[in-house]
Amino acid sequence: MASKPLVLGPMLRYVDQTTASIWVETVEAARIAVVVAGNSWQARTFAVHGHHYALVEVDGLEPGSAVPYRLEIDGVQAWPEPDSPYPAPMIRTLAPGRPLSLAFGSCRTSTEHDAAGNRKHGVDALRAYALHRAASGAANGPGDNSGWPDLVLFLGDQVYADSTTEAMQDFIRSRRDIKEPPGEELKDYQEYAHLYMLAWSDGANRWLLSTVPSAMIFDDHDIRDDWNASLAWRRQMEATSWWHGRIVSGLTSYWVYQHLGNLSPEQRAQDELWQQVASHSGDGELDLTDALEAFAERADQDPETYRWSFTRDIGGTRLVVVDSRAARELEPERRSLLDQDEMAWLDGQLQGGFKHLLIGTSLPFLLPQGLHHIESWNEALSEGAWGKFPAAIGERLRQAVDLEHWAAFQQSFRKVAGIVEEVADGGRGPAPETVTFLSGDVHFSYVSEVQRSSGSRIVQAVCSPVRNPLPRFLRYFTAVMSYGVAAPVGALVARGAKVPKPPFDWKGLKRPWFDNNLASLEDSGDGLRIRWETGVVDDGDHLHPRLKEVAALTIAPRSTVPRSTTTR
Repeated sequence: MASKPLVLGPMLRYVDQTTASIWVETVEAARIAVVVAGNSWQARTFAVHGHHYALVEVDGLEPGSAVPYRLEIDGVQAWPEPDSPYPAPMIRTLAPGRPLSLAFGSCRTSTEHDAAGNRKHGVDALRAYALHRAASGAANGPGDNSGWPDLVLFLGDQVYADSTTEAMQDFIRSRRDIKEPPGEELKDYQEYAHLYMLAWSDGANRWLLSTVPSAMIFDDHDIRDDWNASLAWRRQMEATSWWHGRIVSGLTSYWVYQHLGNLSPEQRAQDELWQQVASHSGDGELDLTDALEAFAERADQDPETYRWSFTRDIGGTRLVVVDSRAARELEPERRSLLDQDEMAWLDGQLQGGFKHLLIGTSLPFLLPQGLHHIESWNEALSEGAWGKFPAAIGERLRQAVDLEHWAAFQQSFRKVAGIVEEVADGGRGPAPETVTFLSGDVHFSYVSEVQRSSGSRIVQAVCSPVRNPLPRFLRYFTAVMSYGVAAPVGALVARGAKVPKPPFDWKGLKRPWFDNNLASLEDSGDGLRIRWETGVVDDGDHLHPRLKEVAALTIAPRSTVPRSTTTR
């Protein structure tokens, strides 16, 4: 056996009151065991393109418990490593009735955490959070549950397949001519596997993901910038020599590295690919490569054959995580951010009867109003509202500056807005205290709220980036295009293209800030508390940043006023 048999993991993924799912990538084919209090749960690895993976399902745990675990590979302990500076990895199960606590964010590049890396990309807020949690865990002891989130939710761009670091480019050069298409971008599964290794191998982040459950959804850079922005964009990609390999490898690797752990044991049991893994009883390791690639090709060409979205109900709160990329309908006459099947699914998930309804979507549902109007105008322009020649200009503009959020899919925006208002007005069961969209993508953070005098508060909370800040000139551009005269001017231009007025108005509770940060959300007695924290380097110690609060807000129930604890 290799001296370091683990490539990645263990990653603690789906956890409920009595079960936990733990994912690993190993150097070789092996039998994996998770050991908790003398009991052992095991799984064999399966192979994809010569890489080896396993997901171990642990069951029979006590609700509300916090227990350490160890991971064994072929009977030998592989985690925690004997020289680990971090506390023992824990499985913390959900407790009946305990209010939800989660962390969320998006957009994280994978590069070194030294002075050079931080100078170019800023401090990794996830790593600063991990170091803070490790220090708290060491101080308070292994059985402590205080302050630990039930989940960390990654809202897209966990990896950048189209904007690679020097380390990734070195790997690409080692296996092909980087001057040939797709150049510095990813080409195949082997390159995706290396990219995930770069993203998840840092010691502090690796420890955090071994002890805090995680859920994930993709965004465009997991595949390529502007993924499925329009039918014209898709046709341009399909005309290249490399796109088919990219999309198949991207979706194949996403199923392995991200999606598989999103599923509950019951949901995995219904997954056609997991059924092959679970039922494999022959000698040797199951090779899932061909089946996975056939599945990925089918999922790309016919999105209604597979669902990437998922729902979690935790402590009186419903979290609905929406695929806003792969499930798009791009034909102009049916253009929609969610195809008919996906919209029907989302419609069914958005119900009352919960204290809070959270909608995780990588793309903000409520952009700053200036940007919203510009995107809605651009969609109308690109689809021919002012004629063929302006449509071509609109398409170029759409792709050049990423005008492809919910606002640029007006049919979908209005449909979901109507559903959300119905929930907030009590038309789908008792109205929650809040209906809150959690998003990322835009590389700035903010909070907006729909202007309503009754019913649930409808809020948009954005946390982006975790580690990938905008250049300074783009920050100024974003601020100008989002606020001030941009809103009325944008509204006027949108009306000129016959875009209907939005179904409601919204305004900012917190204006944009551009720090690398990770947000935390907690269902408290005062309301829904959200805070954003960033990493700060003291005395040149780049490897040990401290965590600093950037902004905070409590979304109180309708009868009280929101409280702010920040000057932003």
